[in-house]
Amino acid sequence: MPRFKLLIEYAGTRYSGWQIQTNARTVAGEIERAVHDVTRRREFELYGAGRTDAGVHALGQVAHLEIYTDLPPDTLRRRVNDALPADIYIRRIDKVAHRFHARHHAEARSYLYQISRRKTAFFKPFVWWIKEPLDVARMREAAAPFVGMQDYASFSADEPGEKSTKVLVDRLEIAEHGDLVLVRIVGSHFLWRMVRRIVGVLAAVGRGELTPAHAGGLLDERSDLPATLTTSSTLPSASSPVSGGSSTRGQSRPARRPGRASSSGCCGSSPSERCASSSCPRCSGASRP
Repeated sequence: MPRFKLLIEYAGTRYSGWQIQTNARTVAGEIERAVHDVTRRREFELYGAGRTDAGVHALGQVAHLEIYTDLPPDTLRRRVNDALPADIYIRRIDKVAHRFHARHHAEARSYLYQISRRKTAFFKPFVWWIKEPLDVARMREAAAPFVGMQDYASFSADEPGEKSTKVLVDRLEIAEHGDLVLVRIVGSHFLWRMVRRIVGVLAAVGRGELTPAHAGGLLDERSDLPATLTTSSTLPSASSPVSGGSSTRGQSRPARRPGRASSSGCCGSSPSERCASSSCPRCSGASRP
């Protein structure tokens, strides 16, 4: 059966996340409906590199689609896009080797949180507006301890002991662009609500509510504090905070030769890992912030 790699962008405001759920409108559900309408096929597999939560947006979500079709990739892309709502768009479809897997061959996932230092009339779904002044230098100082392999038990909403809470964060960068403070985090995978809790803690440091040392110390103890500081949403290059908008972006490459290890992500070990069931609303989709 042919397999295709999809590069997708979407505004998640109207959706209950990526993964198909009963009695809820989701991004994957809309794509599956459009694929069926175009191909008239009922048996196919759509699998995302990671799960995004409700309201989270994506600039570059990667998924694979396995389906019998004679349509060339670009024709398939155009017809599926015509059948999709305006806030979901497939940027590319490429035919790939059958062993390619959007989740298992993802090399990294990234979230971008956009914090606005002023009220905006147009971009509320894509930014987190913080009224108080932010000390970006202190935020950068607080971000440094989060890079590397760390235990994020205090930043996960998963049940204690359910899976490993150690995560490798490759980069955590904070930049300024006009009235925006941009927080980008790149890693192998993320725990449930981990990213938005990190951004919430960094914002608290920027507002002067926490010291950089206190923020870093949350990695060494089990604390409920990060949960009380959680942001609301994000914009991917993948994701954004409280009312921001970005989602995870799976940077996937074609499958490697057999015998060579590749990074994977799944419920306990990556943004979209927990089980392999396509019917599990929590475990079969895209990374969560």
